[in-house]
Amino acid sequence: MGAVGFINTDKGLKSKVEALFEDNDHYSVSNLDNKHEVSDFLDYELSEILIINFSDMNRSFINIVVNKIKEDSWLHSFGIIGVYDDDDREDELLEKYGDINIMVLMNQRRLSSHLIKSIDIITRERHIIFQKVLIDNLLENVSGTFLIENDVFVASIYSSIIATALIQRGVISRERKMMLQLVLAELIINGIEHGNCGISYDEKSAFLEQGLNIVDLIAKKCEDPVIAKKRVYFEWSVDNEETVFVIRDEGDGFDVNKLKDKIENEGSMALHGRGIKMAVRIAKEIRYNKKGNRLKLVFENEHSVHRETPEGFGHDEVLILSKGDVVFREGEIGDFLYYIIGGTFDVFVEDVLVGRITPSDVFMGEMAFLLQNHRSATVIANCSSKLLKISRNSYINAIKKYPHYAILLSKLLAQKLVRANNFKVKGEITE
Repeated sequence: MGAVGFINTDKGLKSKVEALFEDNDHYSVSNLDNKHEVSDFLDYELSEILIINFSDMNRSFINIVVNKIKEDSWLHSFGIIGVYDDDDREDELLEKYGDINIMVLMNQRRLSSHLIKSIDIITRERHIIFQKVLIDNLLENVSGTFLIENDVFVASIYSSIIATALIQRGVISRERKMMLQLVLAELIINGIEHGNCGISYDEKSAFLEQGLNIVDLIAKKCEDPVIAKKRVYFEWSVDNEETVFVIRDEGDGFDVNKLKDKIENEGSMALHGRGIKMAVRIAKEIRYNKKGNRLKLVFENEHSVHRETPEGFGHDEVLILSKGDVVFREGEIGDFLYYIIGGTFDVFVEDVLVGRITPSDVFMGEMAFLLQNHRSATVIANCSSKLLKISRNSYINAIKKYPHYAILLSKLLAQKLVRANNFKVKGEITE
């Protein structure tokens, strides 16, 4: 069970949040309302997720906590979910607290629908917690992928996570954050609705005109197990000049030109095409594939924050892999550590499939790398994938300058051991 800390002195909000966790077997929440409780939790729980009430009446308490997190780089690599009430604004909170690792900011009115889902996503995609920590000092460029289930609510959470990370990296302004977030959410929802679920524009229009909810229509479509298994593939890549998003669904595609004509004819008040219209306003480039199930968006970076080139892994080799490519083989000397940018990888011992590695593992090949030993398994890409191949010299020099990364790596190794033990007990492939 994962420990989640809730930094908050509002008793009413405490009751609401605790109620959301009552029947949850995966997480336990601890309300932390004084400096001693916060200090003990941060120092010893090694939690991956914190919730902070940024609209707490005791603002001095919240500021003390935030300063403690800022100052202690050794242990506090948390994914932070910020909550606020109607008296505060998201852009102002990002201005004030943007240099800590905020993943999601949400109004308290959205707690019941979004809080547990946000924690589920951050836990499943735990590599995004560490990305800010890594890119601040070690990675010159950053990219990653998400596989998004057919759930309208999670679209806004994923888009919020990415938009917030881009603000923290300094490539978009706070003024553009909400627009980018809306664009990405709308386009992800398009992939869910019209791509994976095959909902036509006429079907959606008829459903909405009856006063019904699109969430219910998607749920009805997902009663078909074939549709339920489909995912929206969401990839992002950031370099010094531009940010690129790729959104791809597993549907049959559509006639792109016909859609453009339909949007133009229906005008600005149309029920459909809102995401595309907004994207046209802010994107440098928009391109669909011929099938119509893959969209590429390119945005020029705004450089709102000056960034020096990191001294860590900026010059190490990036590997682009296809399905079936071998990363390393059992018995080889482990001279390199691999940072997982995207993709999934099958693990074989003596030709037997024993596990699967995903971006949530963050790194692969740590044991042989650290022990200067032979690889204990063969790892093969099972889809298009991307890795950063890190040399021993690069990693050792990074540890010397940023020693808290040794703790981060130890934590990741411990999590892998837990999953390996679960595999032995349950007899199933760990992911």
